[in-house]
Amino acid sequence: MAIMIDHRKEAATRVQQLLTGWGCLIKTRLGLHDGVLDNCSDVGLIILELVGEEEKHKELCRKLNLLNGVKAKYINLSFDEQ
Repeated sequence: MAIMIDHRKEAATRVQQLLTGWGCLIKTRLGLHDGVLDNCSDVGLIILELVGEEEKHKELCRKLNLLNGVKAKYINLSFDEQ
């Protein structure tokens, strides 16, 4: 799943609370934003590697998209089995 957060300083707390509540589905989490120290960007990107049921992944994505300033996209990447 990819999650874009606009106005990171305002939305980050709500996103964090939601991700914590669904934490058992999250195997890996990577957070990215430009800048450091006093020059941090206000837009961030979170990449999640999820485990468990796809329907729960989609529900988490739906809930994230209900948050103001947050856009989430569920992505299912796999190699074709031969």
